[in-house]
Amino acid sequence: MMFRILAFLLLPVICLAQVNSNGEKPTGELLSNEISPNEIKRNASYNLDEIKVRWKKAALENCIGVPCVTAPSFTCVTSTVSDIDNNVYNTVSIGTQCWTKENLKVTKYNDNTAIPLNATGGSSGTSGSWSVTTGAYTIYGNELSTSTIATNYGFLYNWYAATDSRKICPTGYHVPTDSDWNILVKFIDSGADTSSISSTQSTSAGTKLKKNDALWTTNTGTNDFGFSALPGGFRAGNGSFNNITNYAFFFSATENGPSNAITRSLNFSNGDVVRYNSVSKSFGESVRCLRD
Repeated sequence: MMFRILAFLLLPVICLAQVNSNGEKPTGELLSNEISPNEIKRNASYNLDEIKVRWKKAALENCIGVPCVTAPSFTCVTSTVSDIDNNVYNTVSIGTQCWTKENLKVTKYNDNTAIPLNATGGSSGTSGSWSVTTGAYTIYGNELSTSTIATNYGFLYNWYAATDSRKICPTGYHVPTDSDWNILVKFIDSGADTSSISSTQSTSAGTKLKKNDALWTTNTGTNDFGFSALPGGFRAGNGSFNNITNYAFFFSATENGPSNAITRSLNFSNGDVVRYNSVSKSFGESVRCLRD
């Protein structure tokens, strides 16, 4: 077990084998005065930091003429990905994650079954029929799918659609969990509080996640990592549409009891990333997708 831990910790140090004129590769065997895996098993008293240093030293000293380099950073496999409707989304690698850069706007599950569209309530959206416990999507203001609003901000989905077993994200991607969102926020802001149940996790990560665009009421985003968040607003349990251009709300796949789910929110006026843990599953919110 200790050997496996060491292998993981030392993974960034990679000896690139070079082939000599005889077609042979350097062996780079461990020096006799360094710690071997068997010795680690026999003596568990070694300090882990000391072990890491000595193994790294051994790697450097035994790869004579072989450059040791840092492992390449994580990248997305492709720069774009398509959903079942053939909508194309740009992707961006942030830390060890690969995200879509635009809000989802798919109308079918991955088995080609239509996701029910709820267009009741007129432009205000107020309608009792929106509050359902089955999958549904809507477009802000009940605009057409070809409208500027739909094109810019994507569609709004209730939690039941976002987490349906037939899946709404492109193949190979999923709706991010609460833990997935925590990883993103913590990467953007190492000082973020990702342990609190419902709170402002960071006062700066929001600015770095927001797209620098007039589609926000106040254009304060710096989009440092290319996430390109836009404020698609939300549809409340009573069907009313709220806060487009002001707030971005993103569902996570994580529920909190039978009726609520966990959500992330960004707003136009500051750099906050807020984690809400009691948002009704019947709300309509934007969805981003994360590579499996």
